[in-house]
Amino acid sequence: MVRVRPRTTNTRAKASRSPRKPQGTASRARKPKLVDDEVVNRQLRRLARAYPQPQCELVHHSPFELLIATILSAQCTDVTVNKVTPMLFSRYPDANALALADPAQVETIVRPTGFFRVKAKNIVACARMLCERHGCKVPRTMPELLELPGVARKTANVVLGTAFGIAEGVVVDTHVLRNAARLGIAREDNPVKMEQALMTRIPRNRWIDFSHQLILHGRRICFARKPACDRCPLAPDCPSAEVG
Repeated sequence: MVRVRPRTTNTRAKASRSPRKPQGTASRARKPKLVDDEVVNRQLRRLARAYPQPQCELVHHSPFELLIATILSAQCTDVTVNKVTPMLFSRYPDANALALADPAQVETIVRPTGFFRVKAKNIVACARMLCERHGCKVPRTMPELLELPGVARKTANVVLGTAFGIAEGVVVDTHVLRNAARLGIAREDNPVKMEQALMTRIPRNRWIDFSHQLILHGRRICFARKPACDRCPLAPDCPSAEVG
C-alpha cells in the first residue's frame, strides 16, 4: 500500500513574501490638476505685479548679439554666457566678423559654456548664413530663423520677442516647462507640446512677458528642488503650493 503524504503549507515562505501592492499611482508624486481660465488670469495678474518689467537676462546690444548669446545659453546659465560674450563680441562685433572667424579660436572663448566645439561651429556657421542670405542682419520671421545653425524654436522665440517685440510663440526653457506644470496651466513633458499648450491658454499679447516672468520666477522663488512657496506671490492660486 502506497501512503500519500498530506500536502503541507509553507507558512514561512508565505510570510516572507511582501504583500502585493495595489495597482495605481499612490506611490508616485501626484501631478497638479489643470486650473481653469479664471485662475490662469489671476496667475497672470500676480506675475505682472511681481515682475512688472521683465527683461531677458542675457546681456546684449543688438539682435545679432542676442541671437549668438541665446545659442550659447543652451544647457548653460545666463550668468556664464554673460561672462563669455564681452570677449567674444569685442573680437567679433558683428555677423561679418564672426563669419570669417577661425572656429578653433572661437572655441577657446566659448569653452566655459559647455559643448564648446558644437557651439563654436554653430555660431560661426550661423553668422555665415546671416551674411549669405540676409545681408548680415538677423531675420524677423520664424521660418528664416529656424534655418540658422543652432537655432530651434526657443532661440527663435527669444530673438523675435526680445529683439523685435514679435509674439510668434512662447519661450519654453526648463523654468517655464517646470513651473507652467506646477501652476496647472499646462502639463506637458515636451517643450514643443508645452509651447503649443501655453499658446492656447495664455493671451497672445502676454506671450513675451509671460515667458520672461516665469523664467525670473523660476530663478528667484520656484526652484526645481525646493520651491520657496512660503514667500511666493502665486501661492494662493497654485495647486502645487505647500505653505504652512
